Amino acid sequence: MAFVHPFVTGVTLYFAVALARPGTSLLVDEIDLLRAAVRDVLRKRPFHIDAFVVLPDGLHAVWTLPEGDPNYSERWGSVKVHFSRHLRRAGRAPDPPPGRLSAKAARRGEVGIWAQGFTRRVIQDAEDYRAAVAACHEAPVFHKLARRAEDWPYSSLHRDRRLAGHLGGAAAAARPLPPAQPAQASLFAQA
Repeated sequence: MAFVHPFVTGVTLYFAVALARPGTSLLVDEIDLLRAAVRDVLRKRPFHIDAFVVLPDGLHAVWTLPEGDPNYSERWGSVKVHFSRHLRRAGRAPDPPPGRLSAKAARRGEVGIWAQGFTRRVIQDAEDYRAAVAACHEAPVFHKLARRAEDWPYSSLHRDRRLAGHLGGAAAAARPLPPAQPAQASLFAQA
C-alpha cells in the first residue's frame, strides 16, 4: 500500500529535516544562506513559521500552511534546493558523501548535502501544538548544544519571547493555533 501525504489545507505540521552527513556544522556555519533560502521559498509559497530551530546538522520546524495550498513537500524541496544553490554560488558547497550523488544529479547542480526526505507529523490540537513548539525550542538542549533553550541563537524562541513581551506574556502563551500568515520578518534568529 502506498503512503499518501495528508493534503489538508490550513494544516499545521511538525518537521525534522537532516543533513546527509551527521556531525557537521554546515547549517549553523551557513545560517545566513539558510535564512535566504527560507525567505526565497516564503516569497513564492507563503506559509506561517510557528517555530523553527536550526541545529548544526539538522532543523526542526512547525509550519502552518495556507488555505488552498497544502504542498509542504514542495516547500521543503525548494528550501533544500535554494540552500544548496546559495552554497554552490558562494563556493562553499561541501563535497557530497561518497556514492551519494549520481552523475545526473551532479549535472542538475545538486550538491548532495541533505538526507532524503524528512520527518513530518500533523498537529492534532492545541496541546499537540504547544508540545511541538516546545520540542523545537528544546532541541538544542536535548542534543546537548546548549544548557538552556534561550542560550541557542538559531531559534524562533527569541522571536516568540519578543512577541510575548509585546502582547503580554499570558496573551502570547494562550494563543490558539495561528491562521496561515505571510512571510515573517524574523527567521529563527536572535536579534
